[in-house]
Amino acid sequence: MSFYRNAVWFVKGLQEYTKSGYEAAAKQFNTGDLDVNLGGRSFVITGANSGIGKATAHEIAKRGGIVHLVCRNKERADEAKEEIVEHSKNQNVHVHIVDMSSARQVWEFAESFSKSNSIHVLINNAGCMVNQKELTEEGVEKNFATNTLAHIVMMIITPLLQITVSSGGMLVQKMKVDDLQSEKGTFDGTMAYAQNKRQQVILTERWASQHKEIHFSSMHPGWADTPAVQLSMPDFHAKMKNKLRTEAMGADTVVWLAVSAVASKQPSGLFFQDRMAVPTHLPLASSRSSSADEEKLQAILEQLAHKFKP
Repeated sequence: MSFYRNAVWFVKGLQEYTKSGYEAAAKQFNTGDLDVNLGGRSFVITGANSGIGKATAHEIAKRGGIVHLVCRNKERADEAKEEIVEHSKNQNVHVHIVDMSSARQVWEFAESFSKSNSIHVLINNAGCMVNQKELTEEGVEKNFATNTLAHIVMMIITPLLQITVSSGGMLVQKMKVDDLQSEKGTFDGTMAYAQNKRQQVILTERWASQHKEIHFSSMHPGWADTPAVQLSMPDFHAKMKNKLRTEAMGADTVVWLAVSAVASKQPSGLFFQDRMAVPTHLPLASSRSSSADEEKLQAILEQLAHKFKP
């Protein structure tokens, strides 16, 4: 079944996830959806100093939003801020230095930030794909810590809208609730990442049913030419670089979900690709989890996250 999922997913990707896939989908876009003034509205974007996060921050800043860049590296974050301010002419861009792989740091940031700020939109964009197993200082597998555990803690911020930048790669995975940190068998960073992305989509669906006061969405940006892809997937990048989307193309649906009135009227909890809600499972892929396993996932994550509360 794994071979089937991978084969179907790759064919789907060549048709839909590439630059040409975006260009085909974009013919149906309503450009007026993004013609908005975001003055007075606040946005938190994790992993915002490069790639899709930075492109998203730039588009929001251009429209007058108050932008909070949550980044790990201060030098790169300050450079990103300077560039965004220069191009957007918006001075309301703020930097927060947080290592999203550290649950303690994320707790400290989220608690402190939520006391003094009200946020309209939280964009969980920060991602990690390490190909060799690596534990954080807190003893948590690094991909899982960044891609999944941090999202549980960031819920403290309680925005009106919450968007998670997931990945179509999750379509090849069925969630393994008894191996959330990829401890069984040979470690495969790409598959661990895909598992995390499946976890994100499940959490988005569960949160949507539990927190009616917040509108939740997850999305797939397509195959974009970002620094993360270049670093973590060099072979894939080398083979596909002429077909990859630009960072702005990858960020388009994030921006649409974050600012468009049309997007906010969609049901909460859906998974989007190119401004359209799409299925979260491939046909005949046997990738669905039981409701009991999904409930167990959330319970394990919440219990683990609270272990690191300061």
